[in-house]
Amino acid sequence: MTAGESGGANGSVVRRILLGSQLRRLRESRGITREAAGYSIRASESKISRMELGRVSFKSRDVEDLLTLYGVTDESERGALLGLAREANLAGWWHSYGDVLPGWFQTYVGLEGAASLIRVYEVQFVHGLLQTEAYAHAVVSRGMPGAPAAEIDRRVALRMERQKVLVSERAPQFHAVLDEAALRRPYGDRTVMREQLRHLIEVSEHPGVTLQVMPFGFGGHAGESGSFAMLSFPESDLSDIVYLEQLTSALYLDKREEVAQYERVMEQLRKDSPDPAESRDLLRGLLQLS
Repeated sequence: MTAGESGGANGSVVRRILLGSQLRRLRESRGITREAAGYSIRASESKISRMELGRVSFKSRDVEDLLTLYGVTDESERGALLGLAREANLAGWWHSYGDVLPGWFQTYVGLEGAASLIRVYEVQFVHGLLQTEAYAHAVVSRGMPGAPAAEIDRRVALRMERQKVLVSERAPQFHAVLDEAALRRPYGDRTVMREQLRHLIEVSEHPGVTLQVMPFGFGGHAGESGSFAMLSFPESDLSDIVYLEQLTSALYLDKREEVAQYERVMEQLRKDSPDPAESRDLLRGLLQLS
């Protein structure tokens, strides 16, 4: 299954988060503790917390028991939430890469595939959705010294599969700001870097892609906290999510005040960076120097 064919599976992550947030609202409105909710479904308080954050799959029986505990008796409301639970358990295409895909990143891949707008800032290297296969191979190899060649190839294949989201039938708007450092730091040999720069120039002309470069010459800028991604969704009741990747885990921020800070940083980076046409000229200049 390709990214273009798996809209339901991509959306299952979003549905999981939506269902979790609705169950949390119901529990809180009834004044029921997580401990009491966990007891009602023979589970721990931490299991309820993971369910409400959308980080685990849902058993229909557990959802039914929680709805009963929360006093939801209307059959249409129960039916809608149970239907959401079934849809939330659809497996995504990325599950076949479970041998090389950390659990904390599986959530991001699903959210990325369901987003209607993806905004990213990168400083270390070219963003994964914009990497050529050779460049991706160099990045993965550098990050996993001593890893078997087969594992590196699998990780690169996963990255190439992710990129299909940008050309799928429901492709999101994609806005990337790349720090000039990400373009000058070599991964692979001179041929790999030249191919990567050419690819960025080509991709930047796609209608759904906005690519800007934050040049060294600007000096200090708003992206001082490092790389991040922001995801927005067509579902009106799902808030924007900020994704911050760490070495062995990731943070998903959805509190309005935290997201708003990253929104301001992204907007300032957009304003301060050369526009897409000027950024393309900057890329062409780097290509001539390489």
